[in-house]
Amino acid sequence: MTERVWKVYLSGEIHSDWRERIADGVAAAGLPVHLDAPVTEHADSDDCGVAIFGAEPDKFWHDRKGAQLNAIRTRRLIEDADLVVVRFGEKYKQWNAAFDAGFAAALGKPLVILHPPEHDHALKEVDAAANAVARDPDQVVQALAYVIRGEMPGRTAGRLAAVPN
Repeated sequence: MTERVWKVYLSGEIHSDWRERIADGVAAAGLPVHLDAPVTEHADSDDCGVAIFGAEPDKFWHDRKGAQLNAIRTRRLIEDADLVVVRFGEKYKQWNAAFDAGFAAALGKPLVILHPPEHDHALKEVDAAANAVARDPDQVVQALAYVIRGEMPGRTAGRLAAVPN
């Protein structure tokens, strides 16, 4: 019997290595997880619309073209995800991350929010809609190991056994 592969969408902040840390942790734990993400090259994400559909003299329409094109990818990957992780970083206001969290919650997707404690008050409604709030990427990996295999941190085998059909 083949182990089910979980699709996990990693949304949010693009200026730190949190996605790589989760990917490395998932690989090290041997978890059956496929990770998806938005385009994380900032310039590409901003400029994709005008690069493909033509220049815009007004920055509003420049940004709109990119946002609409990025939305196709983001919406599809969130809709297809088994679980969504949304990271709110320290440096920038991530309105897009908040939108992704709301979209995932509206779809009933399991949702893990990742942010530092100093964002607790600002994100209280987002956190309340989530299934879990993590403080660092290692906690996300531990949560995945628990949800997928019933593994507690520091142990390789969970107490939960599969029930035969």
